[in-house]
Amino acid sequence: MRGELRQIHLCVLVLIGFFTSPAMPQSASTTAQRANRYLESVRTQPPLVLAFLRDMPKGGDLHNHLGGAIYAEDLIDFATKDHLCVDRASLSLLPGPCDTACSQDSAKPAVQCGYHDPDFYGSLIDAWSMRNWERGRESGHDHFFATFSKFASALDLHTGEAIADAMNQAAADHLQYLELMHTVGGMESAMLGAKIGWNDDFASMREKLLSGGLRDAIAHAGSDLDRDEKIAHNQLRCGTPSAAPGCRVTIRYLYQVLRGLAPEQVFAQILMGFELASSDPRVVGLNLVMAEDWYLPIRDFDLHMKMLDYLRAIYPKVHISLHAGELAMGLVPPESLTFHIRESVEVGHAERIGHGVDVMYEHDPLQLLEEMAQRKVLVEICLTSNDVILGVKGNEHPFPIYRKHSVPVALATDDEGVSRSDMTHEYLRAVETYNLSYSDLKYMARQSLEHSFLPGSSLWADRQATRRVGECPTTPAIAPAAACRKFLEANEKARQQWQLEREFDDFEKRF
Repeated sequence: MRGELRQIHLCVLVLIGFFTSPAMPQSASTTAQRANRYLESVRTQPPLVLAFLRDMPKGGDLHNHLGGAIYAEDLIDFATKDHLCVDRASLSLLPGPCDTACSQDSAKPAVQCGYHDPDFYGSLIDAWSMRNWERGRESGHDHFFATFSKFASALDLHTGEAIADAMNQAAADHLQYLELMHTVGGMESAMLGAKIGWNDDFASMREKLLSGGLRDAIAHAGSDLDRDEKIAHNQLRCGTPSAAPGCRVTIRYLYQVLRGLAPEQVFAQILMGFELASSDPRVVGLNLVMAEDWYLPIRDFDLHMKMLDYLRAIYPKVHISLHAGELAMGLVPPESLTFHIRESVEVGHAERIGHGVDVMYEHDPLQLLEEMAQRKVLVEICLTSNDVILGVKGNEHPFPIYRKHSVPVALATDDEGVSRSDMTHEYLRAVETYNLSYSDLKYMARQSLEHSFLPGSSLWADRQATRRVGECPTTPAIAPAAACRKFLEANEKARQQWQLEREFDDFEKRF
């Protein structure tokens, strides 16, 4: 009897081991759970975590400035093609002619001198990005924002190539969708605003701008975008057997308003953004950019929100995402920390907030968090950017607070070229800093597409992305039925989400 009991006991242990051993696949578990377990098993080995995250589908990047997305090495190549020079003292680009010699005594050497002088080449990269920047010698904020004026002219004639670079980098990070912030058409609308002059009667100013040349500026912007996208597609060889990976990335644009300009120029650019987003399907919304702490953005913040409020009533379908709360204690007077996010949501009609770092300094922050959660206002979380510019990271960053209060969030790169980062490393920083699970990351990737400004209905019946719509109840691993195919054909957002689910399915099967 004792021997029989021992045999029964051994059988039970074998069965328990069969169903619980991590070496054996569990029939009741999903592929997502297995991917989750794998991430947990390598969490203490950063190279393996990085490899996992590099291949993980990430949906979209909703906060990506085209002007800051390009690595300095590519900017040097652009500037060399244009025969630009460098002011050796400031390391800013200058038009030619350049000094004939490439010696260290040259005050205005050609950019191409860097190809043969490693120290000069490295100094350009350091001046045009956050590489080798050290805390204490110069603030991250000042170094970061100073880079743009130094290299800006390198992009003047190379927007198409820059778009191609951004698309290829997105593909390398397993992103499928980009909303690039870009001042389409350049400064034409701002110059028109300066010519028309300021008028605090918004209706009158709008009519003067539209009748005074803004419609021509809109047409020119569309032509510029046609040209630049053609250059990008040619560079990537899209539509050919040797197409680059970036061709698989869907790209849309947020019209980028420079809020550090005079009020008449800001109004003209905001109006341009609303008009473009209403007429060109490639432009899906607008955003206000430039350092939030500079004098004019601080002085005119309320005025800018009123401009948005007025124009949104005329163009109710245009989407708005706003930089707000990219501030930290000491950078501005305390009062300036207390209202930017709330006003952006309640007056500026922001459907998404970029950064949102100072949210806990806002008046009644817990109520604001509740309001953002109810309104489903997504926060574009830029961890690397907030660290190097504001010095805000780890437990000082409100990222965990947003998550705790059910405010939707998605990771974003901001200016990945200047910051010397990419989306994979944003995910890595999030995993290492906040102990996020694969499920957490998958949720944020889904949210990036759910809160994108793509047209059409969502694949999800709820914004938490837990239930699919009735037309598409099956997983993407199963060929969609006729009703689902029809639904996907009619809704671009749902098509992108379906693609993401298929990529998740393929990725998770590896585990």
